[in-house]
Amino acid sequence: MARTSSRAWQRMLSGRRLDILDPSPMDVELPDIAHGLARVARWNGQTYGDYPFSVAQHSVLVLELFRASNPDATPIALLQALLHDAPEYVMGDIISPFKAAMGGNYKDVENRLLSAIFLRFSLPAAMTGAVAKLVKKADREAAFFEAVHLAGFEESEARKFFGAPGQPAFDVDAFDRLIRPWPTGEAHDRFVAAFEAISL
Repeated sequence: MARTSSRAWQRMLSGRRLDILDPSPMDVELPDIAHGLARVARWNGQTYGDYPFSVAQHSVLVLELFRASNPDATPIALLQALLHDAPEYVMGDIISPFKAAMGGNYKDVENRLLSAIFLRFSLPAAMTGAVAKLVKKADREAAFFEAVHLAGFEESEARKFFGAPGQPAFDVDAFDRLIRPWPTGEAHDRFVAAFEAISL
């Protein structure tokens, strides 16, 4: 009996089948992204709080930090900031040290997925170099705050790995709004609301 090829697609709750190795923008749906990211834990789940700190919540945090530093950012750049980790709705969140050990193939797959996601929402297939640099800055600031407030890092240790944040420390209201982990349903809804509030 001939052996069938290995399955490389993921069935989504929308009914779509997303080919992970050759993703089509037509198989990308916002509800699938929000559902998946709200259920993927940052820091491999090693965070304080009643709920895991999800990639969906991280994405909203990065968007807010990006917007605060770049008040004139275009809607395209804002959506790219929000969606910067969207491939993780398929691939999960793998911590940076493990990504480095895995090598280039992982990054190739991640970049193909990100391009398909961007194209699905009428964005350029890749960020410009300038936007990518600014999104990375916001991403590292988010990682610093998450590390200190949620993942048990000392501030000096977090600065060593993620750099000193350009944003001021969170006040109580901002902490409750952005850092205190959200339940899964709330993370899903806030991610969708953030997406829908940005009009192209």
